[in-house]
Amino acid sequence: MLTIDVALLLAVVILIRLRRRTEARSRKDEKTTVLIVLVFGILIAPTAFGRSVVDIVGQLAQGVTRSAP
Repeated sequence: MLTIDVALLLAVVILIRLRRRTEARSRKDEKTTVLIVLVFGILIAPTAFGRSVVDIVGQLAQGVTRSAP
């Protein structure tokens, strides 16, 4: 259960950071955002929600590759 709480906190931090204007960000700020997003992905991956997201994205990818000529 602790993983979900930390993941939720990181999701809120990500949303707040991404709402800022792009021009106001430095390279260090962008790298920090990427690191936070990677940690969020690692935390959410082993959960049931993470598995369902992977399944949905996989189905979308298969649909796109099947529709390509």
